[in-house]
Amino acid sequence: MKTIKSILFTVLFTIVSFQINAQRTYTVVDTKSTFEVAGTSTVHDWTMRSTEGTGIANLTVKDSKLTGINSLTITLLAESLKSSKTSMDQVAYEALDTETYKNIEYVLKSAEKVNESNWILTGTYTIAGVSKEYKTQVKVTADNNTVIFQGSNQITFGDFEMTPPKAALGVVKTGKDLTVIFNITFSQINQISDL
Repeated sequence: MKTIKSILFTVLFTIVSFQINAQRTYTVVDTKSTFEVAGTSTVHDWTMRSTEGTGIANLTVKDSKLTGINSLTITLLAESLKSSKTSMDQVAYEALDTETYKNIEYVLKSAEKVNESNWILTGTYTIAGVSKEYKTQVKVTADNNTVIFQGSNQITFGDFEMTPPKAALGVVKTGKDLTVIFNITFSQINQISDL
């Protein structure tokens, strides 16, 4: 009886240990990650871009394949978003009220696997102090140490209670629709050793 209990304990311990060890903590690699906001205006289309996002994710990767997204949080300094024109950036920062709300944030609520390379993420964006939940289709590429998420969301200024910016005394008007585009590289930072 003691031997059976010992064997069962060993098997259970091995299974739990394996499951724990499959979960890893990853961090955003800012030198390889890009965050963009694209929109339109009465004059031209525009894009603001940043490579200064930070974040952490708890992911389950097995045999170089992502099998679980357990948690994910991304923070982007709002004023790290830059276009090719400083004047446009200032108008955008006013719309974002960056003096009051320094960061743009994303927090995952749930993740659903579609197939080996596609997931549907449900999460909350907080922009200019207003939070709104979105579903996002994400393309995933993984190996044992790196996971890349690529995707986009269609949002509007109104979703976050912002007024579309204007410039040149109101002559240049920004369209209400925006596209958030991200290409995020996560690198493993914490590997739990076998117990």
